[in-house]
Amino acid sequence: MSATLHYIYDPYCGWCYAAAPLLSAAQAVNGLQIRLHGGGMMAGARRTQVSPALRDYVIPHDLRIAQLTGQVFGENYFEGLLRDSSAVFDSAMPITAILTAPALGVDALNMLKAIQHAHYAEGQKVSELGTLSAIAAQLGAEQAAFHTSWHSLSGSATEQHIQDSRRLLTQLGGGGFPTLALEQDGQLQRLDISSWLGKAEAFQQWLKSHSAAPSAASGAFCSIDGC
Repeated sequence: MSATLHYIYDPYCGWCYAAAPLLSAAQAVNGLQIRLHGGGMMAGARRTQVSPALRDYVIPHDLRIAQLTGQVFGENYFEGLLRDSSAVFDSAMPITAILTAPALGVDALNMLKAIQHAHYAEGQKVSELGTLSAIAAQLGAEQAAFHTSWHSLSGSATEQHIQDSRRLLTQLGGGGFPTLALEQDGQLQRLDISSWLGKAEAFQQWLKSHSAAPSAASGAFCSIDGC
């Protein structure tokens, strides 16, 4: 096929972590390009300090995601990061790292997946530049080049990217993250992925055949301001 899969995501969106196996399956579809659009759920004024209230709010969602998809949430996440009141969730930091990836020879989606794994499975602080630099290095990026690229994009460039992503979300009529849309011949078709969560192979087969997409309303997403 010759098409583009647009993925509006946020690094701190648990349901985007739930969708990660679907995106991995999409990477294996010949002729399909994947474009990432970071939505900034916890960027700017929405950046969030870890607190008992946040922990109590996200854990039921995380447990549901784990049960539905088999995605791993580690002990260091539940009992470490989510109990660390010094930790801050700032989407702009990892989004900037993902934006730097292509110039460093790293696939942007692979960068996102590595950040998600570090956050949810390992309980790392992915709003810290040192953590992001280490993740980039694991994927083959040279750390000095990563820092230079990250600083060149941090601030106004990342803010513009988030604004553009939110405009696309509005254009598609999406309610939050994750929102996916398939573009072919200049036409965008928003996809409801709820029926595919936990069924990556089925999603891959649909992309290859591109039959009619499910149209049922999805409750499996984070709003633009939080999960």
